[in-house]
Amino acid sequence: MSKIDYFKASLKLHKKFKGKIAVEPKVPVDNIDDLSTVYSPGVASPCLAIKDNPEDVYTYTIKSNTVALVSDGSAVLGLGNIGAEAAIPVMEGKCMLFKKFANIDAFPICLATQDTEQIIQTVKNIAPVFGGINLEDISAPRCFEIEERLQDLGIPVFHDDQHGTAIVTLAALINASKVVGKELNDMKIVVNGAGSAGIAITKLLHGYGQKAPKVHVKNIIVCDRKGILSKHRKDIAGILHKMEALLYTNPDSIQGKVHDALVGADVFIGVSEDNLLTADHIKTMAKDAIVLAMANPNPEIMPKDAYKGGAAIVGTGRSDLPNQVNNVLGFPGIFRGALDARAPKITAEMKLAAAFAIANYLKNPDREHIIPAALDENVAKVVAKAVYNAAMKTFGPKDSKKK
Repeated sequence: MSKIDYFKASLKLHKKFKGKIAVEPKVPVDNIDDLSTVYSPGVASPCLAIKDNPEDVYTYTIKSNTVALVSDGSAVLGLGNIGAEAAIPVMEGKCMLFKKFANIDAFPICLATQDTEQIIQTVKNIAPVFGGINLEDISAPRCFEIEERLQDLGIPVFHDDQHGTAIVTLAALINASKVVGKELNDMKIVVNGAGSAGIAITKLLHGYGQKAPKVHVKNIIVCDRKGILSKHRKDIAGILHKMEALLYTNPDSIQGKVHDALVGADVFIGVSEDNLLTADHIKTMAKDAIVLAMANPNPEIMPKDAYKGGAAIVGTGRSDLPNQVNNVLGFPGIFRGALDARAPKITAEMKLAAAFAIANYLKNPDREHIIPAALDENVAKVVAKAVYNAAMKTFGPKDSKKK
């Protein structure tokens, strides 16, 4: 484990470079001919071409390879509602990852509003420049409505805190189930956290929205801070995303706390709070239990304690521990594939294709290697190809590509 103080090192780095990203020209402007070609008068030609055929915006501008990283700063990492300005360092970092792993030019767009209608309208207004929109660090339940109402924008709109987390989590579970010799669809899975990530994980595991679910876990129990989501819970009436979750979770309508849900469970997935569980709680789970404790910066239970309780496989969100469940394995390749396919949205089938691509990248998973290393640059290429193929099956090639 590194002895670097990452907090101090990060502050020093950001101060030195005044942020982490920059815009660079693709062509030189060294003489009058260059200037006249990239700007006036020559630039009028691509402008008029796009006016006559709006689809040419993908041919003559940055649109085909750009993603807007949109946040209101209301749910940043484990920091909470810290606002737009304070969210910029995180968004810059994610822009770097888009570039490093998928050669996508991403731009941080941190908004000085947390009003749902204003965010939706702003995204619609900036959409002409971008080939995709990555919604980031927007709190639940607003994030669900914002993403849903932007699905007809004509370009992919993807809330990574929801679906990126779900895709990488499913990939980890696919391989973990192979290692312990259990059928994923037959497992009892407890998801602790009923926010954006928890609900998206649950939907993907259940096969929600898929035409022919390849993954269809029937026994999923979702818990929030007050306990198990159940039809007996009067306090969740009117909370749409939690009420909807009851349609495909908790088939036996059990009640109680997360610790009650864990009894006999094959899998615990934590996207909630640190230090929630002890070794004794893990002991109540089924034999060869899988624990993915992904709260940041500290997990719901540390691996050593989960193993002490009898867990067979443990993963976290931390890079200094084995089996890091990291969204960077997903979003760069997902957007690369979607942009290359010119997909108007990211479908459930595209998400599932990404999850299986990540899982299958590891040919021989074992207990400390159920998911590829976060810095493996080849993963994004494999994911991009899988997402591209899935998009083509659904949407087919654009007419402009046939010419």
